Amino acid sequence: MIEMHIAADKEALGRQAATLGAQAIREEIARSGEATIIVATGASQFEMLNRLVVAEGIDWSKVTAFHLDEYVGLTEAHPASFRRYLRERFLAPLKNAPRFIPVDGEGDPQAAVKELSRLIAGRRIAVCFAGIGENCHLAFNDPPADFETEQPYLVVTLDEACRRQQLGEGWFPSLEAVPQQAISMSIRQILKSELIVLSVSDERKAAAAKAALEGPVSNLAPASILQTHKRTVLFIDPPAASLLNRK
Repeated sequence: MIEMHIAADKEALGRQAATLGAQAIREEIARSGEATIIVATGASQFEMLNRLVVAEGIDWSKVTAFHLDEYVGLTEAHPASFRRYLRERFLAPLKNAPRFIPVDGEGDPQAAVKELSRLIAGRRIAVCFAGIGENCHLAFNDPPADFETEQPYLVVTLDEACRRQQLGEGWFPSLEAVPQQAISMSIRQILKSELIVLSVSDERKAAAAKAALEGPVSNLAPASILQTHKRTVLFIDPPAASLLNRK
């Protein structure tokens, strides 16, 4: 079962998610001398990252950060680039920046997938910060998602609902401008994380939140797989929780 906390608003949601994630990072550094984490992007992560970068007691020089996904063919200079997002919102505010392993889709995507998979292989992931899409995707694993592959990263084709979400959030000027492919961390790799901190906000995510928490586990609602994870903690605001039976 996914542990759920309803936050009063987006600011409280971000604060609570960052507090739990920061605690996990501090504990992993104390335990192992270092920590590997996964960071996410998108509107759902704004407040969480604002809080995480000012969390006390984290030696970020001992942290390695992977991220979940990136568009194929998009330059880092593009406003929608997830690499750009993380450099500006996560890395730039930190005095002792972590080692950042970017997902770079500008070159050969298959070569990028191979190298990322090599770099993350065998690592203990202390915490994965994530959100869910309007189509219930997890990272860029759109329905029907591949629940079986053990490959850590893969090239995926984005469905129209996913691409329309990116357009609706203002990242692109038109649907045609939204790339059709991306490099994404796989479902199985995400599930290897010791802790998954899930941030979900806005009414437009309400149906996806219900499918993820209360629907059957199905690759047609990819985030529903988190029901099987050993420790996923969801922070959700009232609009996104509006369709849930459990409050």
